[in-house]
Amino acid sequence: MMQRPRPCGYDYRSMLRITSVVILAVAAVLGTAALAAPPDPFTVLAPLPDGPRITPYLAYQTEMAWRQDDRRRARLAGVRTERDLAVLQSELRSKLLRMIGGLPAVRTPLSAQVTGRVQMAGFHIEKLIFESLPGLYVTALVYVPDAGQGPRPAVLVACGHSTNGKAYYHALCQRLALRGYVVICWDTVGQGERSQFWDAARGRSRYNLICGEHAILGNLAYLAGANLARWEIWDGIRALDYLLTRPEVDRARISITGTSGGGFQTAFIAALDQRIKTVAPSCYITALPMRVWNRIFKDPDSDPEQDPAGMIAEGVDHAGLLALIYPRPVFIAAAALDFFPIEGTRSTFREAAAFYRRFGRADRIAMIEGYHGHDFSVENQAAAIAFLDRFNGQPVHQELPSTAELDDRTLQVTRTGQVTLDYPASRSLLDEIRDYYRAHRKQPARTMAALYRGAGNAGVGQWRIAPYAGSDAVPSTIQWEAAGSSTEDGIAIDKYLLHHSGGLPMPLLHIHRPGDEHRRTLLWLGEIGKARASDWPKLKKYVADGYGVVSFDPRGLGETRMRYTAVSVDDPSLAMADFDRAYANPLSSVLGDYVYNALLTGRPYLLQLIEDVEIAARFSRAHLSAARLSVAGDGDAFTLAHWAAKVLPDLELVAGPDSRRLDWAQLVEQKQETWPIQYVIPGGAYLQ
Repeated sequence: MMQRPRPCGYDYRSMLRITSVVILAVAAVLGTAALAAPPDPFTVLAPLPDGPRITPYLAYQTEMAWRQDDRRRARLAGVRTERDLAVLQSELRSKLLRMIGGLPAVRTPLSAQVTGRVQMAGFHIEKLIFESLPGLYVTALVYVPDAGQGPRPAVLVACGHSTNGKAYYHALCQRLALRGYVVICWDTVGQGERSQFWDAARGRSRYNLICGEHAILGNLAYLAGANLARWEIWDGIRALDYLLTRPEVDRARISITGTSGGGFQTAFIAALDQRIKTVAPSCYITALPMRVWNRIFKDPDSDPEQDPAGMIAEGVDHAGLLALIYPRPVFIAAAALDFFPIEGTRSTFREAAAFYRRFGRADRIAMIEGYHGHDFSVENQAAAIAFLDRFNGQPVHQELPSTAELDDRTLQVTRTGQVTLDYPASRSLLDEIRDYYRAHRKQPARTMAALYRGAGNAGVGQWRIAPYAGSDAVPSTIQWEAAGSSTEDGIAIDKYLLHHSGGLPMPLLHIHRPGDEHRRTLLWLGEIGKARASDWPKLKKYVADGYGVVSFDPRGLGETRMRYTAVSVDDPSLAMADFDRAYANPLSSVLGDYVYNALLTGRPYLLQLIEDVEIAARFSRAHLSAARLSVAGDGDAFTLAHWAAKVLPDLELVAGPDSRRLDWAQLVEQKQETWPIQYVIPGGAYLQ
């Protein structure tokens, strides 16, 4: 148990920011490489080697996160007294509740049932099922010490990501029970016995029971204006409600711990439920700008509950969670080789420890750092349990007790191993998300235009347009350079590279009949970027109909994509598809991580795509003499075209034979499981 000092003279946060700036500068070099592009008439940029890299867009997202973090740290620096901190805590709590969509207002009957009992040496395990909401069943194990008298301290053990849910944490629960704690460990929705997409014929989830089901549930929850975290937190709160019905539990000595996804639940539940007195998250606490920077390479799986919209932009981050836990004792278990960046863990711990120390409570916060990967190691468990013992008045022990292995079947709560099979009339979380939407759909309507012009708007309409001057460090300017030209079937294809937003490249094509300077101009959007050779028949038809066509690659799409397939450690099969599909897989992908990064920084990816449409439109009017502009989208890209036409002035929508627009309200109503990840937008079901 120790505080790790930052190595002298080395500031990880500054180095990451320097890296972002260097990458943005390198974008200028990449731009000049466009002039050496191959003769393909639809390709602007010279191809980059395959493999992971810090793309200009990832550097842009990281720098945005750090700028927002500067504002958060400045706000925290203004906290001089505990009264100041109480004001900040009130702000943070309101923001956090708003991000997750609030919590249910009514504690409905738990209807708890014990379905079995396993006697162990020194304690017994009760198999429990309860309803956190009517018809929403939660499977759990309760570990009860046999010897001694109550009331006893109790610990909630929140499950991390594991296919067998609570059974995976059996050893930790045993150790706590043998130290005298009553313990409850419950299956997180989408794990263990709580699959929401169980295929009975195949005996498995249609996705996976690690992060896969969370991706499906969480993306729909965003559309409904909530977050999957809302229901995960509520399950934990109701598990505590159950514990407090038991006479052997001392309500004044309640603790919580968990690792990975369980560390996430530990921090969020403790932040929002003051009944929890001691808190020990493992392998979760970090600084989110660093997570923005590394998630594609280290942990690409979609896990939306850990990405509440605005978590960085609103100044919460993990340091805000620790601020909400203050003044209660908190112990951070960390791993030096974790994919939750250890530099962020150290930085956030130092922030929190500073205000614990400032207000005379330095003994209530501690940290251990094991030299290993993403794991609640025995070493870290021993330190965490010793910390819990100290603040719960338990005897001091030098060693952890030995544990006994039990197979998953022995720890199974339901008869079949799945709630949906034992309780066919049970409600799924998809039902809950749909009903949440129905309960809120009569709220005053929001418009996409207001959202677009709101927080984070780049002000593209006021930007200058100028030839490229050799540097991307030109604020509020769309710079352009010609990148070659060719002719196909008597139709000119002019290539351009636009530079904007301090380093983002936009490859762009102008397809037109030579000499036709003042025709109607159509912005044509493809599903994965600008037009390709396979789109040529469609483009020729538009030209024949009297249009000049402008097609471009928005940020993160087309030629600006990272030529890398993010491989899920939990489910490698997700990377087996062809590159186009793997890049945009809603369960685990580079594009998915870009989307979640955008949510954390408060400017949803779809709004940034609309900004790119506005940039292309302004360039077309200024440089291509486009007097009348229309926009069309191929396939699902019609969704972007539709909303761009709604938001941007003087842009007419043109529907093609293959145009499809996502209806977010219908996706929620119909409980649609998968759809293009780039169109995730919080509260989309209510937008007009």
